[in-house]
Amino acid sequence: MAKTSASKPAARGGKPDAKGGLVAVGKARFEAVMQAAQRSGLLSEKSGRIGGRVSPALIEQAKQQTGIEADTDLIEFALATVALEDNFAATFRKSRGKVDPELKLGF
Repeated sequence: MAKTSASKPAARGGKPDAKGGLVAVGKARFEAVMQAAQRSGLLSEKSGRIGGRVSPALIEQAKQQTGIEADTDLIEFALATVALEDNFAATFRKSRGKVDPELKLGF
């Protein structure tokens, strides 16, 4: 798995806490995403290659927020996060108005 900084906890992307800092997610989120990607077969073969120009500020901010130090691990985590997205919000919006208003929910 990826090497993360021991001196600072990983953080969730951009959600401020009460003090204006970032909410720490820690190693658990990273491991959960990477284990799900492994189970899904997304990490079985590592022969693909990706290249592109990216803002150094974007890279540094992402590393700072995740605690991931290696570029390859950061890219792999970011891609796995996107690949495993469940699209809950879009699916939830599509279901709007499709539940019978007369349905008794028990509360």
